[in-house]
Amino acid sequence: MGTMRFGFIGAGNMAGAIVRGMVAAGHPADQIVVSGRHGEAALALARDTGVAAVPSNDDVVRASEYVVLAVKPQVLATVLPALAEALAQARPVVVSIAAGQPLSRLASWLPEGTPVVRVMPNVNAQIGAGMAAVAGNEHATRAQVQVVLDAFQSVGRAVELAEKDIAAFSAVAGAGPALTFDFIDALARGALRHGIPKALAVEMAAQTVLGSAQLVLERLGEATPADLTDTVTSPGGTTIAGLVAAEEAGFSPSVVRFVDGVVNRDRELGA
Repeated sequence: MGTMRFGFIGAGNMAGAIVRGMVAAGHPADQIVVSGRHGEAALALARDTGVAAVPSNDDVVRASEYVVLAVKPQVLATVLPALAEALAQARPVVVSIAAGQPLSRLASWLPEGTPVVRVMPNVNAQIGAGMAAVAGNEHATRAQVQVVLDAFQSVGRAVELAEKDIAAFSAVAGAGPALTFDFIDALARGALRHGIPKALAVEMAAQTVLGSAQLVLERLGEATPADLTDTVTSPGGTTIAGLVAAEEAGFSPSVVRFVDGVVNRDRELGA
């Protein structure tokens, strides 16, 4: 299969991260077009990457085999019906990164039989360390879903999931960075309380989280996170004292409740 032509409707932070990642991974810039409600963002992205900025969303559809909807969820109901004629003629695969918008709702705004692939990316795609979930509708072929997986693997990791699991994925990977940023800040505040300057404390905490995450990924299939915890927890030592104190304060239940809160809100948005 040759290189596919990708078009992006929207040129914000996430679209920019994906485009830059695809180009850096070897996708030809001349096979990518972008448009944006504010044309300056699309033009700036084109200057930075060598892709083409086009004047309208219709132009994106006509130029692309895969059209990525990189706009806010609340504007999709306006954007998609306006593209109905162009979509019916060009018949691209439509890829949505809008949170809380199920495949069935996306399909209701599109010509009958349109292949739709829903993607949940995360903010870390901006530095090539993202985590994305991909789900296709009944009209999307295996090969089409794989093309989308490949595109998002250029900015981190991407996995195929059943759509029913995307809400839980969104809680962990989509909203999880916010919880992780809060955790890093909380670790830093703890160090600050004991005399470490805040900037240094943040650096220490962030590097510790980064290294710990890398260790978990390198040991997947060999050791669980709990196994790795055991390797740094000595009987009667300082680490177990800290872990017990955190559990007494409700650390694990609070994280699970965070996931529950995100999943419940995602279901409300998709209802």
